[in-house]
Parts: sequence; structure tokens; C-alpha cells
Amino acid sequence: MTTPVYVDFLNRFDVEALRLTDTEILDAITGSLRMQGNSETSIEPRMHIEPRAGVDGHFNVLRGWIGGDIDSAGTKVVGDFVNNYKPPAGSAEESFGKILNTDFKTFRDELFISSKAGYDMWPGPYGEFGSRKYLISSCDQSLKRMGLDYVDLFYSHRFDPETPLEETMGALDYIVRSGRALYIGISSYNSLRTREAIAILKDLGTPCLIHQPSYSLINRWVERDGLKDTLIELGVGLIAFSPLAQGMLTDKYLDGVVSKDSRAAQGKSLEKKMLSDSALGKIRILNDIAASRKQSLAQMAIAWILRDDKTTSALIGASKPEQVIDCVGALNNLSFSKSELSQIDEVATDEDINLWARSSIS
Repeated sequence: MTTPVYVDFLNRFDVEALRLTDTEILDAITGSLRMQGNSETSIEPRMHIEPRAGVDGHFNVLRGWIGGDIDSAGTKVVGDFVNNYKPPAGSAEESFGKILNTDFKTFRDELFISSKAGYDMWPGPYGEFGSRKYLISSCDQSLKRMGLDYVDLFYSHRFDPETPLEETMGALDYIVRSGRALYIGISSYNSLRTREAIAILKDLGTPCLIHQPSYSLINRWVERDGLKDTLIELGVGLIAFSPLAQGMLTDKYLDGVVSKDSRAAQGKSLEKKMLSDSALGKIRILNDIAASRKQSLAQMAIAWILRDDKTTSALIGASKPEQVIDCVGALNNLSFSKSELSQIDEVATDEDINLWARSSIS
């Protein structure tokens, strides 16, 4: 292809009509971003990857919409946000709202959009955690920022030790009954609090659809806690977030160098101290295991999360289209031999990287 195609000005049908290859699409996106002077987006796109065969895959990059079969395994992609994604707080939802209303408005019924609240959003006692006032206000603000009448799913993002669980779950129940959300979920609750929360919701008549805990090869608290088995017993799905451990389980830090454009260098959720000699040693061995499976480290990390039927899907963060393509490739090999699992278990032990531990131990 000799003429650049600026994907940020194309809709789904334009792209399909052009019959672009994956390479041409990536070249067009990269060129377009470079032309605009943007090497990355302020939105952190997040994708749910589900191991289901025969499903058409869609993903968006900035203002671009790419539709059609991504690979034979198929993917289903939805948008996932937090009310305080920043800087400043709420900016990701605002940016998404602009894109939604200019490019995706006619596709609303095809999109599954979720948001959540639990961490600091504004000053004062009702600016975080799980009070009725905070959750309902947060949901209202999220809807306004995104220009939506409702979200498909709204989460309580962490357990609140200072607020009765009945109040938190009652707020989620109200959010559904008032039409602000179709479904509700919880995030980072341990097994005990999960059982209590789901029992309350069941009595209220609004079931909990999904639980979203942090879970990765080097953050395995859900296994020690028994949360995976608890959710299977209760019939609640599990969406693992941070399956790549904030980017540690990729090839970005294998040589121990922190580049200027990396998450670790930007003072975000990956602190440089997390890239310890212990962690890097484990990551390099895991990378060798991935190579023996003909996968990238990121692909194996996601495949490992999806290795059994106890995990519904994995939630990734990506700043470049190449990262999305790489992660989707995990679906080509979700099977592990007993030997591989044994090797991984010997290496993949917990590192001190669980930023959400306070919620799960309450």
C-alpha cells in the first residue's frame, strides 16, 4: 500500500471495505499517530480477552475502529474504565466519551462498557471507598463524562472497612434498579467478604455478575485466598486485571533497563523498586519457558491466567496497537503440560507488587 491510510478518520465499514492486512493497519495507525505528534494516547485501552471460538474481534485505537476476524480463536473486546483514571481524575472517561459520541454512537448496543469506583476521586470523607453517597455520585459523574445513559457494568472497586457492607451493596443494587447500570460487580474483595457481599446482593435481588481481582504469575493471592474456588461455587465470574503485572511480564524490562516511555519511568502504578533482582530473575526464567512454547512472555502470562475454566477472562492495558496484537496471540495456545506448569510454579512465586492488597486483607 503506497498511500497512507489514517485509521483515526475511518469507521469500521471503511476499514472492512479497504480489506487492509494487519500489517497495513498497524502501519496506518503508527503513521497517523506520528503525524499528529502523539506517540501514545491518554486513554489506556483495556480489553477483555475471552477464549471462545468463532467470535468476531473488534478493538479500537484512539479514534480508529477495526472490525472483523482477528484470528481463528476469536476475541470479544469491551471497554473498561475507572472513575479516577488520570491525569486529571476522570480524563480517561471524558476522552472515551468524545470518541464514543463521534465514532461509536451507532454501535452502543454492540459495546459492553464498564466503570468502577472505590479509590480517591475528590477530597473529603465521601471521596473514596464504598459509601452510598460516593458510589452513586461516582456513577453519575462517570455517566456524565462518557455521555451515557447507563453503563453495562458498575463495580465496587474495593472493600470499605469503615462502611457497613449492607450500605455498599445496597448502593450497587440501587444503581441497577435506577437504570444507571445493567449489572454490578466487585473488585479486590477476599473470599470472606465476597461471600458476605454476594449473600446480601442475592437477598436484594440483584446478583453479582463478576469479580475483578488482580492476578498474575507473580501476584497469586487469589489462589492462597481460595477466591477462584469461592467464585466457582457461587456462580460468579472472574476477570483478572493486571495479568501482565503492570508490564513486568513483557519483554520491556528483561534487560533491567527502564526506558523513558515505560510505565516504570512515568511514576505510575509500576514503581521502579518492584523491578528487583528477585523479580527480574523470575521474569527472565519465565521468558525462557515462554520461548520454549513459541510464545512471547506476555502471551504466556495471559494464557496461564486462562488455563482453566475458573477464570472468565483477562483484562489487559495497552498503549500501542502492537501490544494488543501480541496479547490476542495468547489465544493460539492456552494449553499447558504438567511439566510446564511445574516449571512455572517453581519460579512464579509472589513478588511484593499487589497494590490492591489492603482491600483483599480487610
